Amino acid sequence: MGSTAYIARRLLYGVILLVGVLVLNFFLIHAAPGDPAETIAGVMGGATAKMLAEIRASYGLDKPLLTQLAIYLGHVAHGDLGMSYYFNQPVIGLIAARVGPTILLVLAAQVFAITIGVAMGVFAARKPSGPLSAFITVLSTIGYAAPVFWTGIMLIILLASIWPIFPVDGMTSARFAGGYFAYIGDVLYHLVLPAFTLAIIFLAQYSRLSRASMIDVLGADYVRTARAKGLSETKVVFKHALRNAVLPIITVAGIQFGNLISGALLVESVFNWPGMGRLAFDSVLRRDYPTLLGILFFAALMVIVANLLTDLSYRFADPRIRTGGR
Repeated sequence: MGSTAYIARRLLYGVILLVGVLVLNFFLIHAAPGDPAETIAGVMGGATAKMLAEIRASYGLDKPLLTQLAIYLGHVAHGDLGMSYYFNQPVIGLIAARVGPTILLVLAAQVFAITIGVAMGVFAARKPSGPLSAFITVLSTIGYAAPVFWTGIMLIILLASIWPIFPVDGMTSARFAGGYFAYIGDVLYHLVLPAFTLAIIFLAQYSRLSRASMIDVLGADYVRTARAKGLSETKVVFKHALRNAVLPIITVAGIQFGNLISGALLVESVFNWPGMGRLAFDSVLRRDYPTLLGILFFAALMVIVANLLTDLSYRFADPRIRTGGR
């Protein structure tokens, strides 16, 4: 199958999946306990029967659920995610202000996890029975088992309280005053701890996966041939073995992108990072259905796009997939 036909088919699957996720999210959120009309009335300072009826009529909450779903899907098809019950602003604007910090956090965590995890796996695979391999395996197991919020609190205690190296709150320094490059530096400085916290659990998985993959590849005939030709061990590992060993990493990286986004919700709450996760947490507490549905829509969209890019990367990295194994 050609690349254009393959991409078109994957895009069609992505659209169908996105609609399915929208419908499922809609029913799950509306099945949750609590009445958003009462929450809105509480913010206004009162909750009489007349006021509740007016609020339900104003937001369409008095209509049958299937009618509400049809209206919602129609609005989404036209790029309208509705109005926030709490902020009384378009949801698309609220998300646009928060999606950048979340993407920055998730991408930084992914870069940390893949870079450090693969490097640990490669070093561990070169001598699988050595003390370095055992140390990396134990370290990976601890990182994988530790809850992300516990890891974040421990890093805050160590690197922001005992040794005050990194900031722990927000995306920029309070009363920041500086130029454009100083602003970028300040954001990256605040990004280190939350991104590393989010990366640790995935770093451990990449380390274990790349170690196992590299051990298999280093025992292959073509690697023994490369060594027999007199190539240096560094060239054998990084030029001949790593490219094939990294293929499972590409697959897992796409799958883990969704887990990274869900993990960002906890990390953003711990570090007060102004992203979609923090907005989603507040929206659940406020019964702000349109905002929560909009955030879940964007999260699903990002995961679908990440999986598509992963499949395309896999086809690029392994020519056998493009040629159908010929």
